[in-house]
Amino acid sequence: MNNFFDNQRIIKLIWNRKFHFVIVGVIAIVLSAIFSGPTFIRPMYKSTARIYPSNIGAMSEESKTEQMVEIINSNDIKLKMIESFPLNEDYKIEKDDPLYLTYMFDIYNKNISVSKTQYETVEISVLDFYPQRACDMCDSLIEFYNRHVGHIYKAKNLEMIQILENQLHKKKMEYDSVVTDLNKVRSESGIIDFKEQVAEVTRGYMTALANGRGSTTDAKQIKTLYDNMIESGAQAYLLERNMNYLMKNIDSLQTLYDLNLSEYEKVITYSHVVEKPFPAEKKSYPVRWLIVLFSLVSAVFMALLVFLVLDYRKEQ
Repeated sequence: MNNFFDNQRIIKLIWNRKFHFVIVGVIAIVLSAIFSGPTFIRPMYKSTARIYPSNIGAMSEESKTEQMVEIINSNDIKLKMIESFPLNEDYKIEKDDPLYLTYMFDIYNKNISVSKTQYETVEISVLDFYPQRACDMCDSLIEFYNRHVGHIYKAKNLEMIQILENQLHKKKMEYDSVVTDLNKVRSESGIIDFKEQVAEVTRGYMTALANGRGSTTDAKQIKTLYDNMIESGAQAYLLERNMNYLMKNIDSLQTLYDLNLSEYEKVITYSHVVEKPFPAEKKSYPVRWLIVLFSLVSAVFMALLVFLVLDYRKEQ
């Protein structure tokens, strides 16, 4: 057994059985060429696309490109692809099969790949029996991605719109209540603007007293307004401040509401296509020369092992 793999012995064996190796090699080439043909292995065509993420914000510590890969590889998009293209017909999988989705996901994962490139683009590769369908599947993946991200952002915007609508409704009700109370105070006291009136009324009343005109009609009116300010001024002032505060709040909420409504109604894409897919002109699978080469090497190697064993037994 020590000289079983002796180099000189192997070289001598190859030389002595060179015609046998040639025959084995020719048979391996012919058979592998036949069995790798379209009769036995159905050819598949590849379509590729490259896209950049756009119009999206950071959702986690992942980059935007990594987020794009995650979304395109999500089960939601896979299910849409499976529903949109009759792949089960080509692979002879019945929809009522209990393991239908398991089989379909396995086929999908083997034939469709989505990965990040070194230049931060996302490459989509699709293998299919039909070149046009492979191209259509690439396009559909991009379209489904745009829709999916659009739904995510629309859902967030709609949630904010509903929250802001509720807040606006509450603030407007508070504002109307304050305005009603303020109008009542104003009609009963004659205080239109406490900050603006208080200095003038006080000055006018003091001037009338200083000039000895406290008993005149004008002085009495000023005195009445002065007394009303003492009695209701604080209430009027607080109501005015509250009204102004609510007005600013309503303006801020309205601005946010309009912004989210604008984003919700916006129709945009969330990817920039760098390389568009197109129907392949030649098949990508199987690679016949590689199959033939592998078969040739395997057959010759197996023949070598067999001849080594046979010759070794003869020598025993």
